[in-house]
Amino acid sequence: MALPSSPPSDESQTAQADGRVELTDPASIEHSPYYNEELAPVPIARRTWTTYNFAALWIGMAHNIPSYLLASGLIALGMSWVQAFVTITLGNLLVLIPMLLNSHAGTKYGVPFPVFARAFYGVRGANFAGLLRAFIACGWFGIQTWIGGEAIYALAGKLLGSWWRDADRVLGQPWTLWAAFLFFWAVQMVIIWRGMETLRRFENWAAPFVIVAAVALLVWVLVEAGGVGPILEQPSKLGWGVEFWSVFAPSLMGMIAFWSTLSLNMPDFTRFGGSQRQQALGQVLGLPTTMSFFALLSIFITSGTAVIYGEAIWDPIKLTEKFDNPLVVALSLFTVMVATLSVNVAANVVSPSYDFSNAAPRLISFRVGGLITGVLGIAIQPWHLVADPNIYIYVWLGFYGGLLGSIAGVLAAGYWLLDKKELHLPDLYRRGGRYWFTGGWNLNAVVATVVGSVAAVGGAYSEPGKGPFPEDGLIPLLKPLYDYSWAVGLVVALVVYVLLSLPQRRREAARVVG
Repeated sequence: MALPSSPPSDESQTAQADGRVELTDPASIEHSPYYNEELAPVPIARRTWTTYNFAALWIGMAHNIPSYLLASGLIALGMSWVQAFVTITLGNLLVLIPMLLNSHAGTKYGVPFPVFARAFYGVRGANFAGLLRAFIACGWFGIQTWIGGEAIYALAGKLLGSWWRDADRVLGQPWTLWAAFLFFWAVQMVIIWRGMETLRRFENWAAPFVIVAAVALLVWVLVEAGGVGPILEQPSKLGWGVEFWSVFAPSLMGMIAFWSTLSLNMPDFTRFGGSQRQQALGQVLGLPTTMSFFALLSIFITSGTAVIYGEAIWDPIKLTEKFDNPLVVALSLFTVMVATLSVNVAANVVSPSYDFSNAAPRLISFRVGGLITGVLGIAIQPWHLVADPNIYIYVWLGFYGGLLGSIAGVLAAGYWLLDKKELHLPDLYRRGGRYWFTGGWNLNAVVATVVGSVAAVGGAYSEPGKGPFPEDGLIPLLKPLYDYSWAVGLVVALVVYVLLSLPQRRREAARVVG
């Protein structure tokens, strides 16, 4: 079995003074069956994303309806607003760590996530990791598109009247809701078809626009309510003792799982980075700060609505439905569209587009991969997923988080601990090269991922009547680990991959010395 060792001393790749690497002769890999233009390393001249571009990307992705509702979910569990804010902030600081670890390779070598995964799973085996990531993204894409379509339907109803709201039903839903859903789906497909540069430009203006709109809503609520309202005065129902910590642990994993998919595929974006400093600083400024700010924003706004309307309105769509001014409603409709577009295209279409392209590079381009994502996003019937959140969103997607944590562990172990950040670009596209392993598969990575996944989700359990898993867990012995599924998957897979790989690395090193 071929094993990666230190990169060969050749002139096939050129390192810049800042550490970024590019192919000396890009044409040398063009005839490989594992190559297409979108999967090829980005030349240095085209790595132009700045600190602002990365910060804007995260601001655009963080400002969406599900992240707005995160604080409400935690407060519903009994947390005070301070406890909810701390949980959200800490979760996003923790998920930033593997995100930055994986981002480094994208900026250094200019490759997307599935090509980066080839270095550890094998040129063919990378599809194992890539397609696992792709299918969860398709699920999220469908769900976010349905939520966006529902928002368009609801707010458009305020403008267009009863003929829109009370339209004839098709398959159990008003046909106008189906029209809103398909319209929103089509807009996203247009953006992804136009490529990554269009996405960058869209995020650049979408991020500040959504912030201004959200702050304007906050100012209006504070003025109308004459203050921030009662939610800020509401004490924790859990206290700070054992009861709080039993809720805090799974809630923290939920906050991490919210962005765990992006912690894998950030190389899809950082491959365009102008420098390591720019991508890292942009992400640090963009992710934890924005998520914390948005959590505070939702708490303050909702607390004010309790004074204005006599009830706490956590759902921003239900809040904007309270407005009667057509101009305000139209602006709200546009803001919701922009906010949902900015997260869904970036977080849930870019990655599977690359992942599906990686599965058959000569047949599937980045654009075709995006269309496949869109079609699967409809095929999973997201209206059914949203209708039963206990089973599908909070169980199925949470279960998947543990699997993705295991992949993150393998990537972090391989890149930082074993290969010491050194990859050989041509062999990422070459049959029989350093990353071919056994028939294109590195079985060590597969075994580590499986073991990490079993440890993470083997104890999956559901409360009685609230999910598909046994109350005592699939594997009762592992039930206590399920509340920490993402972290368990990452750590176990990392350790197992290192332990399996080290003996072979040592034998390889001994042969080189000999």
